[in-house]
Amino acid sequence: MAVSFGTDAERYDRTRPRYPDAMVGRIVDASPGPDVLDVGCGTGISSRPFQAAGCRVLGVDPDERMADVARRSGLEVEVATFEAWDPAGRTFDAVVAGQTWHWVDPVAGAAKAARVLRPGGRLAVFWNAFQPPPEVAAIFAEVYRRALPDAPAAPRSAPGSNGYSLFCDKAADGIRQAEAFGEPEQWRFDWEHPYTRDEWLDQLPTSGIWTRLPPDKREEALAGVGPAIDAIGGGFAMRYTAMVVTAARTGAT
Repeated sequence: MAVSFGTDAERYDRTRPRYPDAMVGRIVDASPGPDVLDVGCGTGISSRPFQAAGCRVLGVDPDERMADVARRSGLEVEVATFEAWDPAGRTFDAVVAGQTWHWVDPVAGAAKAARVLRPGGRLAVFWNAFQPPPEVAAIFAEVYRRALPDAPAAPRSAPGSNGYSLFCDKAADGIRQAEAFGEPEQWRFDWEHPYTRDEWLDQLPTSGIWTRLPPDKREEALAGVGPAIDAIGGGFAMRYTAMVVTAARTGAT
């Protein structure tokens, strides 16, 4: 699934949620300098706000299709998994990962981040947890139940911040086991984004379970979601929480 998102990289870049400026600013302020490595940068959604904040960003991603889109916006990207990537002696002030650290071995990833971070450098991994209003979640759950009754891990409801707690806990444990960082902290940033019917239908196929559905099942589910949004006024506001696990590298070398 980790490399399924490049199936429609242009749509992914166009529709996936961004990250709040407050989150980016806090990571930048907590880092000792402007050089940032973005692990699993994808199409550059997580990289561009750091560039906009004045950072120099290098992206690493395993999918050439995603990397191509990122390069078009001026981002330098090297294609590899983080575990296999060769830093070639380069070091950074921050290593970040947006919506991707769960694809990285949490201990090996933290240990490698420590090796490429300068003293005091910051590892910051983050996810956008989403939770629609209760009435919207109920409608979506019914649509998915009818259209995808047999699909494993069918997206019957949004996971909310609690659903991402496991990712955060595993990331924090991996950082501790790497024995190269101070005690990890968890930061949260709440924000909202309004969606029209067409905007929500445009982004749905970019999520993990949807990228692996047979086309007929995907179209059936989408055909049910559209009228459901029409029935509640043609749009809704999605509540997001950007959840960050972060720690500073210890040691003088």
